[in-house]
Amino acid sequence: MMTEGLTAHSMVQHIAAQGVTHMVTLPDSETNFMYDTMTESGMEVVPIAREGEAIAIAAGLWIANQKPAIMIQNSGLFESGDALRGLGIGIDLPLVMFIGYRGYTRHGDTPDSAAQFLEPFLHTWGTPYWIIETDAELNRIELAFKKAVETSRPVAVLIGAEYVSV
Repeated sequence: MMTEGLTAHSMVQHIAAQGVTHMVTLPDSETNFMYDTMTESGMEVVPIAREGEAIAIAAGLWIANQKPAIMIQNSGLFESGDALRGLGIGIDLPLVMFIGYRGYTRHGDTPDSAAQFLEPFLHTWGTPYWIIETDAELNRIELAFKKAVETSRPVAVLIGAEYVSV
């Protein structure tokens, strides 16, 4: 039984520990804790207008010798499919994608199609992923960054729970 939640502050600490220079993201109501915490931490937050832009912007930052990550919703990842294929996979981009798992319930009842299609979508592209629901699972962030570097490919960290606090 899970008794603790997922806090934005702890998550940002784990991301920053991996040397991330820029977080490319579309601020929304579900990630407002993260947005505020990232900006307060000194991490460069790159806001975007559409989630489909995230991978392309991250690729440009990577080419400029930066270490970006992206944070978008699952439905935004679907919009990013061609960028994932053409840039992420096409240029061997070691990118960690933090994906909000909207509609995920852990109980098998996922009426939201964005939740139903997320894992099959990642499998289709051969994209490894980890699910995080509590602070106790944040060590998976380090695993994701290691896998991205080892494979020179995008990997995903799925955020399966709402943030309980900053």
